[in-house]
Amino acid sequence: MWEELATTPQPLPLPLLQGRGSLRSSRGSLCPDQQLCPRTHRALCAAVTTTDLAETQALLGCGAGVSCFSGDPAAPTPLALAEQAGQTLQMEFLRNNQSTEVPRLDSVKPLEKHYSVTLPTVSHSGFLYKTASAGKPLQDRRAREEFSRRWCVLSDGVLSYYENERAVTPNGEIRASEIVCLAVSPLDTHGFEHTFEVYTEGERLYLFGLENAELAHEWVKCIAKAFVPPLAEDLLARDFERLGRLPCKAGLSLQQAQEGWFALTGSELRAVFPEGPWEEPLQLRRLQELSIQGDSENQVLVLVERRRTLYIQGERRLDFMAWLGVIQKAAASLGDTLSEQQLGDSDIPVIVYRCVDYITQCGLTSEGIYRKCGQTSKTQRLLDSLRQDARSVHLKEGEQHVDDVSSALKRFLRDLPDGLFTRAQRLAWLEASEIEDEEEKISRYRELLVHLPPVNRATVKALISHLYCVQCFSDTNQMNTHNLAIVFGPTLFQTDGQDYKAGKVVEDLINHYVVVFSVDEEELRKQREEVTAIVKMRVAGTASGTQHAGDFICTVYLEEKKVETEQHVKIPASMTAEELTLEILDRRNVSIREKDYWTCFEVNEKEEAERPLHFAEKVLPIVHGLGIDSHLVVKKCQSMEAMLLYLASRVGDTKHGMMKFREDRSLLGLGLPSGGFHDRYFILNSSCLRLYKEVRSHRPEKEWPVKSLKVYLGVKKKLRPPTCWGFTVVHETEKHEKQQWYLCCDTQMELREWFATFLSVQHDGLVWPSEPSRVSRAVPEVRMGSVSLIPLRGSENEMRRSVAAFTADPLSLLRHV
Repeated sequence: MWEELATTPQPLPLPLLQGRGSLRSSRGSLCPDQQLCPRTHRALCAAVTTTDLAETQALLGCGAGVSCFSGDPAAPTPLALAEQAGQTLQMEFLRNNQSTEVPRLDSVKPLEKHYSVTLPTVSHSGFLYKTASAGKPLQDRRAREEFSRRWCVLSDGVLSYYENERAVTPNGEIRASEIVCLAVSPLDTHGFEHTFEVYTEGERLYLFGLENAELAHEWVKCIAKAFVPPLAEDLLARDFERLGRLPCKAGLSLQQAQEGWFALTGSELRAVFPEGPWEEPLQLRRLQELSIQGDSENQVLVLVERRRTLYIQGERRLDFMAWLGVIQKAAASLGDTLSEQQLGDSDIPVIVYRCVDYITQCGLTSEGIYRKCGQTSKTQRLLDSLRQDARSVHLKEGEQHVDDVSSALKRFLRDLPDGLFTRAQRLAWLEASEIEDEEEKISRYRELLVHLPPVNRATVKALISHLYCVQCFSDTNQMNTHNLAIVFGPTLFQTDGQDYKAGKVVEDLINHYVVVFSVDEEELRKQREEVTAIVKMRVAGTASGTQHAGDFICTVYLEEKKVETEQHVKIPASMTAEELTLEILDRRNVSIREKDYWTCFEVNEKEEAERPLHFAEKVLPIVHGLGIDSHLVVKKCQSMEAMLLYLASRVGDTKHGMMKFREDRSLLGLGLPSGGFHDRYFILNSSCLRLYKEVRSHRPEKEWPVKSLKVYLGVKKKLRPPTCWGFTVVHETEKHEKQQWYLCCDTQMELREWFATFLSVQHDGLVWPSEPSRVSRAVPEVRMGSVSLIPLRGSENEMRRSVAAFTADPLSLLRHV
């Protein structure tokens, strides 16, 4: 047989070559022959020195080169090695296959492809420096001497590392399927300039390093491709600092945990979930909440951003703690400029919001507010805490003095490297203050405002809005517009105060606040009402000698109005409906189960109607406006789950349809016959509620701004409503005159849909708070939770025509049968 083999070259069988063929270097593409994994060549060099001819044949089928370099100058090829080892059969076999070309898989017809093994998705090899694997986070710097040089091969979904490039048996292996996280360390974190970490399901951490940036980047790229599935491969399109998979919960349904893929780049966390569309990245410095729930063994990282909440579970402690550390760091302030601060939902730095909110609650009537300085040491400590992590700082009356807080805010604004009005535009603002024509000057201010960076523009508006409120109480605090301008002019423009140009800009902005910042009347009215309520309660509290002048004692009931269920609660100016609800439940030791929608209701016994307060609604103004027939009660909102499901599934934020309408007899309104309900067509959009006499009407008979409406569930029985599914709607005009009317739906489902739409429109889609506060009682300053909505196509006239056509066609009714 061997004589025939020697005289007639026998190429390898084609099926074998096809079945053990070329390796892939990237998804869906084949490697060139010269890039085939060196591991296969080394294995061939080892095999030819033995009697295992079948192994040699298999390796040649896998793409090992007959003429590959062995690494030994004395025996540079596999043939030379076989001759050196005295393996005659190996030598003959290699000679007979020297002219054999291993066919490329892409040249084989599709029907002829037969794979005996799973093809790897990526391959790479080269030297890496690594340390011994660890079972806990790396706290200390690893010196260069702690790294060992290893020949590393990534192939067939396995990362193997060898003593050297000639070794056949690996020192260890890391399977790509077991990799849960890949992290790129900052430069010079360890002894090598470029290092990266690999975390595995077995709670092991592997540290690798290189001096060459390009080689290190290529290794990170290849390892990432090896363990990231196709559904998350878009995460690889950008450089990342950390990449991996974590169990998490998100969305309305929190029953089932799913495995999400995450990539962190700067302060941006991108996420991909097996079920659900690609989501916009989480901006970590804009989070409303970043907290850790649960005990040390079952920790959950809670990230709350506008309209969404993400719960990341600590199933594996090693990589979870690493993720936690980098996310907390990314969510902190990056520097001293405004844009590098932790930001709120409206682009206002959290540090500014914290100070302004506290002074609004506790310092509006403080004499000389902002003119008087706080204690230097306390001010500096407070400012340091705010700069480090403003989100975690909660200012409380009795713990911080208003003058310390006001001084911290002024120092923060004065120390901004680029200033609030920016170095580039500072001179233009000062020159604008000298324009004599008032209208031209205001126009110039508005123009300059548009050209400020977004964060600066939002901060200027928030600050001037606050100063506008402060000067409204100048009779008490002695800080009129001019006095505030003297203080804040040099602060905001970072001048020495020798001239009044800077102060003149601030004074103009306060005096013309409504026009310069385009503040609508409704926004201004609500702002005035809130601060007026705060000041009234503080004055009342001071007169009665209470310890906290901003607090007010109110009776709140649990589930129903009974003596045994009443609770007397101190209502501070900052308390929200959500906080009040949790306070009552805590007092009575009521545990909250999933899908228990506990809510605070404003109940009007005279009108036989009730209104669930929005979770972020301040309670103090509500208490201040309660009549003798009204009270607050905390109970479950039975329809909330159905409303949330409706909001999540609907298309668009507009609702329209027929309802029964009746106006209050005591008010002149639409001239309807007295004492009855009448069919009317309504359209509710993001700005107003419109009433039409019928579907085909083109001009509304009445129109109300939707955010100025208070909608109560229920209609008093003496009005004889046609159905039991009704609303009582109250509208307060600018002159504080109240208008009231009643609406009735045909079904409970219609009632819930209309009420859900009212809530969604009035509160920008934020109908219900995120889950953590209801479980942990940890109430943040602002809670967001809901879903983004898709706008409905078509104009209102088109919608009316569509409904008119529907009602005109009797056959269309059969669609609901």
